[in-house]
Amino acid sequence: MKTAILAILLFCIMIFPHELGHFIAARKMGVKVNEFAFGMGPAIWKKQGKETLYSIRLFPVGGFCAMEGEDEDSDEPRAFGNKKPWQKIVVLAAGSVMNVICAILIMSLVIGIIGFTTTVVGEVADNMPAKVAGILEGDRILKVNDTEIQQWADLSGVLQASEGETVEITLERDKEVRTISVAPQLTDGVDAQGNPAKGYVLGITCRISHNPFMALVDGAQSTWNMTKMMFTALGQLFTGKAGVDELSGPVGMINMVSQTSQYGFWYYGFLTALICVNLAIINLLPLPALDGGRIIFVIYSMITGRKVSEKVEGTVHFIGIVLLLGLMIFVTMNDITRIFGN
Repeated sequence: MKTAILAILLFCIMIFPHELGHFIAARKMGVKVNEFAFGMGPAIWKKQGKETLYSIRLFPVGGFCAMEGEDEDSDEPRAFGNKKPWQKIVVLAAGSVMNVICAILIMSLVIGIIGFTTTVVGEVADNMPAKVAGILEGDRILKVNDTEIQQWADLSGVLQASEGETVEITLERDKEVRTISVAPQLTDGVDAQGNPAKGYVLGITCRISHNPFMALVDGAQSTWNMTKMMFTALGQLFTGKAGVDELSGPVGMINMVSQTSQYGFWYYGFLTALICVNLAIINLLPLPALDGGRIIFVIYSMITGRKVSEKVEGTVHFIGIVLLLGLMIFVTMNDITRIFGN
């Protein structure tokens, strides 16, 4: 039951904000929106606005924004097809922009609640090198020898490289910069995989911050890292370094939701943000039936000055939908084989 609820929430976060982005941009560009719906399937609630019908559908797995003249010719001056090329591009791209915004907000929320490391000393352990050398809670580590410490992980790397030799730590205390000499101590610990390992330490921990502004910055940076990772994966897919059998569909996503939810809500948050970024990028690919494919038609018309007929464009997008459905069936079968075939 928990997995089902989280899976439905995931699909809502993926699709509904995407359609909301189209809706907001359409209204801003003066496009007439005939209906804006939350969910899919039969309507269970409807309310007619000044010109837009708002509805809630039976299956809460997304939504849609039905614009006048979106898929057919219309004499309505405010029809999507009668808008300027740049206005069409704004409306078409707005869905993916909203997905990226959602990813940033989700990552910022997760990072802000969990907290993130700083270069400020938190606790100083008794009878350890840092305590003996005079390092205090609240000291900000600036440099170790000639290496600038921009994040807490940098400190660990420098200490391991020292192999126990005395290091010069430059720190800031009460707006005053000072240097302290200290020799790291070799102690027993665990590595990233939880296996026993020895390492050089000073006996200090970092202060965890929950600053909302910095969380937003880190959330944006994490989203950017996800974006680069997605483009790398696409590059591997198109160059043949990765196969289509590695792709996942709805079944695979539900399985991932089940797995991540076992590790805690925050892992689910990371997964949701990652899928939002993936959806944003995939939708902007220049492929038929996707927003990116429709943008290509708009750009073609803008460059040539000739409008592509609705029949031709509709046929191309229909073929694209058929191919996408075929790919969806393929990846779904892959998901089922991967999950239940072992």
